[in-house]
This record gives sequence, C-alpha cells and structure tokens, in this order.
Amino acid sequence: MMRRPYLREDWIVQTLGNPIRVEVQTNGRIRYWALVAEMDKYLRVVTEPDGETVHNAFSDRRFRP
Repeated sequence: MMRRPYLREDWIVQTLGNPIRVEVQTNGRIRYWALVAEMDKYLRVVTEPDGETVHNAFSDRRFRP
C-alpha cells in the first residue's frame, strides 16, 4: 500500500469479498479481480495461500473479463 497510496483499503476488501475472477497461482498465492467503479479500472489483489494476507494490490490494465 505504501507504493500505491491511491489504493483504498475498502477497494481491497471489496475485491476480496466480491471478485469477478479468482485464480490460484502455482506458488499457492491467490489472485482476485474486481472492477472499482471509482477508478474505472480493474483491481488485482494477490493474497498469500491463506486467502487473507494481502501480498500485493494494483490496477490491472491488461485484465479482460
């Protein structure tokens, strides 16, 4: 979050709670995507395998639903 101060915690919570796509990476981390209307962009949130600890979050320009 320090590297991306424009991201809000509620957007991350929204993405984890209501994703439009979920994928498990080969290393066990989990990717979640959701459209954030206020940014008009898709947000990707990557969690550790526990599904709760956020590893990374960023707007994903390449994502297509």
